[in-house]
Amino acid sequence: MVAVKHNWGGGARRAVFSPVDTRARVETVVRRLGDAIELGLLADGEQLPGESELAGRLGVSTVTLREALMALRQQGLVTTRRGRGGGSFVSLPADPAEERIKLRLAGWSTEELRDLGDHWAAVSGAAARLAAQRTGPDDLQPLRRTLEEFAAADDAAARSRVYGRFHVELAAAAQSARLTREQVALQTEVGALLCLVLGDDAYREEVADRHRAVISAVQDGAHDSAGELAERCVRESTARLIALRLGL
Repeated sequence: MVAVKHNWGGGARRAVFSPVDTRARVETVVRRLGDAIELGLLADGEQLPGESELAGRLGVSTVTLREALMALRQQGLVTTRRGRGGGSFVSLPADPAEERIKLRLAGWSTEELRDLGDHWAAVSGAAARLAAQRTGPDDLQPLRRTLEEFAAADDAAARSRVYGRFHVELAAAAQSARLTREQVALQTEVGALLCLVLGDDAYREEVADRHRAVISAVQDGAHDSAGELAERCVRESTARLIALRLGL
């Protein structure tokens, strides 16, 4: 495997490596990095920063980080090589285990999913409104590339990763570090669940059209329209998750 290295700039990527919550540190690090990998925010084959640097970025001890990396290795999301040129590398799963994702969904009540959807819609709507006021044409290129990738994605796992990335990049386009971190945190909760509803090609096309409309509204500076479109997209996805949860 060829090591992939990236510049650690960019609002979305910086948010991945911001300090984690002070509670349940190992589990929080595992969820943060694991879902960032499944969302595609960290690329397959990408080399993670060294243990000391990564622990410092996340605000945890090296012992906590090593335990988290061990758990990620057991999940097949990280591989570690020793010796010269070694380190920890991202290993993107071809397809998240459907039963594992369904178990995660079953752990949510419909009320909790609805509340999550309200929070997500509020964050995405605010991000879209601010992006429409603050971005220039070049700032929208990541969103356009993500839209193209989503429209071409063949499987539900890839679609869910790119769907979540779109909303993270929308927050980054708003030039708000706090909104970007909040969107990453939301995607660690809902991102993987979306593969359960994105297998439908017709719905994939619907989402792509909605994302296209969001980009167009942001580009035109139509902040109210951009916010409403982003909120509507989120609420529709949440409604589908709630319907699936009711059927479990």
